Amino acid sequence: MNRLTALFSAALLSVGMMSATAQAQEDPAASTQQPQAAAPAQDFSDDQLQQFADASEEIAVISQEYTQRLQEAEDESAQQEVRMEANEEMVEVVEDSGLDVDTFNAIGQAIQQDPELMQRVQEMAQS
Repeated sequence: MNRLTALFSAALLSVGMMSATAQAQEDPAASTQQPQAAAPAQDFSDDQLQQFADASEEIAVISQEYTQRLQEAEDESAQQEVRMEANEEMVEVVEDSGLDVDTFNAIGQAIQQDPELMQRVQEMAQS
């Protein structure tokens, strides 16, 4: 159970970084906007929650791989290149799962605030 919680935490941290970087690249004013509120748990279908669970597992693996590469990067330029590559790969995983990044992040925020929803997603990840 702790492994799954750690997995989701790593995935959320990674995608949170990914989303912030993607927004900053697309919209320089994004950093001054207020964060969006998490959507209520009832807005997510079982399919979306399963897609989130599946994508989270893959993102956790990517995060581990790129954390190692980031630590080995020689300078800031190399680190930025590693971050961008990791972000692109994580976005691809999320989109391949059938979700968009905003929905993935909204589910992530919701499970952090709702222990019952976290439990449901953890059970989906185990099956």
